[in-house]
Amino acid sequence: MPIRFGTDGWRAIIGQDFTFDNVRACAQGVALHIKETGLADRGVVVGYDTRFASEDFAQATAEVLAGNGILVYLTPRPTPTPVISFAVGLKHTAGAVIITASHNPYKYNGFKYRTPDGASAPWEVLDKIERHIQRTLVEGKTRSLPLLLARKEGMVQDLDPLPAYMEQVRRLVPVDELKRAGLKVVVDSMYGAGAGYLKALLEGGRTRVLELHGERNPLFPGLRPEPIAENLEELSQAVRQEGAQVGLANDGDADRMGVVDERGNFISQAQVFPLLALYLLEVRGERGAIIKTVTSSRMLFRLGELFGVPVFETPIGFRYVAPLMVREDALLGGEESGGYGFRGHALERDGILGGLFFLDLMRKTGKSPSQLVDYLFEKVGTHYFQRLDLTYPPERASEIERSVQEAAPKLLAGQKVVSRDTVDGFRFVMADGSWLLVRFSRTEPLLRIYAEGLSPQQVEELLKGGRGLAGL
Repeated sequence: MPIRFGTDGWRAIIGQDFTFDNVRACAQGVALHIKETGLADRGVVVGYDTRFASEDFAQATAEVLAGNGILVYLTPRPTPTPVISFAVGLKHTAGAVIITASHNPYKYNGFKYRTPDGASAPWEVLDKIERHIQRTLVEGKTRSLPLLLARKEGMVQDLDPLPAYMEQVRRLVPVDELKRAGLKVVVDSMYGAGAGYLKALLEGGRTRVLELHGERNPLFPGLRPEPIAENLEELSQAVRQEGAQVGLANDGDADRMGVVDERGNFISQAQVFPLLALYLLEVRGERGAIIKTVTSSRMLFRLGELFGVPVFETPIGFRYVAPLMVREDALLGGEESGGYGFRGHALERDGILGGLFFLDLMRKTGKSPSQLVDYLFEKVGTHYFQRLDLTYPPERASEIERSVQEAAPKLLAGQKVVSRDTVDGFRFVMADGSWLLVRFSRTEPLLRIYAEGLSPQQVEELLKGGRGLAGL
């Protein structure tokens, strides 16, 4: 099967398609691309997450890059994706390779490539890399230099970007004030690469941090490492039992974040993104464009009007958000998935920094998370959001996609459909501003249905309508 990159890298089941031969072919494809760019002398950062054998796949990647004459900076331990992207700028490399499947189930691993600016590669770059990979698989030609020899020759060097990253975070967030704030925070690291980061940054004062799932366990027992409501029940219980003011969660590679309020209720990413925008615009008094994907809340458009800043919309994927952030010198950009990037930082989503910003919003306003949501609604009106993930038999893929493509409803949830677009998936916008989007995953047999409405009941009706359009 050809290796295809999805919204953020190639992911596959370990031992089935995610094999050492295929990872080496991916590394060879990246090496050939970097040579074509003329940046091979700048080296490449290689990092990995906490999944099964991730360090071994990272070493195999390093051996191939070194075998192609490219210097490798190899992280010595599991490292979050935003920290690796930050290291690209730190060392001015030709990019990075990250062995991670992010939020996918435990049986998956993945291969991400980052460009010289530390951002997700655009499709035109991935197309070139995919062609190199396919040719490598067909010809069976991979250059490799054994790790011990590569280290001896100086072609593989250890790089620990953690200290420099921590200093960067302290420049962006008043960490000392957060330490003194006396907050009680529960952090769910979801057995991921971000384990220990928030605890290390916040402890040492009156603030107390309880960390869940901070150890490495590649099976991710009892959860899928994606910070959405259905996976955060243990975090919600801990917040209630400990009397904490907030719960924060990061996904498997810590480029996404989730928030649980003081009552143990999940705050949807559709609300967290506008709250982070409100923090930067109102609390910190900063100005700049906001970049949102099509599945992010329309509340951001209203905030743009209130504070006089432009809001741009892109297809799903930070690869679309990042270029606009550069072009517009944007204040922040983000996705419904809980990944947010910030001006003055790595051109990458950062769930660790996002969590700290949220805590500082609480500190500076003196409001609890639920009060912050109420405050947001006072400014922009009530908005509710939900996403439904549906798996389906692969043999039904064509039938389901055809059903959605041909759908042309005149009413959804009792509201007139006023527009339909295919910017990314199939989106239907209603007369009252509510919307429904149906989108197929590129990496697994999965259909995602998104809905935003003015009440929880309307959202439920929209999701039901979306299932009907797909015939599921």
